[in-house]
Amino acid sequence: MARNTTTTAATLTATAALLLTACGSGGDDASQGDPKGADTGKHSPTPSVPASASGKSGADRPDVSLPKDLKLVFDFEKPSDADAAAALDDAANYIRALDHGIAQQDPNDPAYQFYSTGGAQKYAKSQIEAWVKDGWTVTGNDRYFDASVESAGEGKSTLVTFCRNQAKFYSKKVETGKVSYTDENLDSYQRFSLLMSPSETSAEVWQARQIEVQGRVEECKG
Repeated sequence: MARNTTTTAATLTATAALLLTACGSGGDDASQGDPKGADTGKHSPTPSVPASASGKSGADRPDVSLPKDLKLVFDFEKPSDADAAAALDDAANYIRALDHGIAQQDPNDPAYQFYSTGGAQKYAKSQIEAWVKDGWTVTGNDRYFDASVESAGEGKSTLVTFCRNQAKFYSKKVETGKVSYTDENLDSYQRFSLLMSPSETSAEVWQARQIEVQGRVEECKG
């Protein structure tokens, strides 16, 4: 299993390169072509809510709707601060957009490019490429919860962290529709850390700049 790492706002703010710990399994980094959870049924992030469900208006946002057999749950408490709430909303939209790209089988899907830049955009592209290369798409239910939001980069960015339970989130062969089921275990639990900043083209949109994913996170089992 790839090593776990400790995430801090300072670490993500200072790091220009992609920070990635392989998600939930003993595989290599996604940039090496191994999808998340490759040895446990090829789990991976899973958004399944239309763009309109995020309640956003104003900015011309891309479609991030997903197939009916794919459901994302973001069990987040909305922050009272407007910027923190916007950063959290678009962190969720980044996850939705990543899975939209997998469902569309398109490594150049415009949705994830809209919600990300820098290392986070490279991560999304590499994840989608790996799934497409191996002939897999995603299905099932994916839950994200226990979110926290804190200021970073002298207040110019926001660090969003949350847990994930992917126990009921599975990979499915595109050609045959066969689903690869797996049992719940410690690999099912991850922690995501996203460094979010306002988009240069729209103050209403927050983009993920860097991402780190820790696998086998005991603290997320609660």
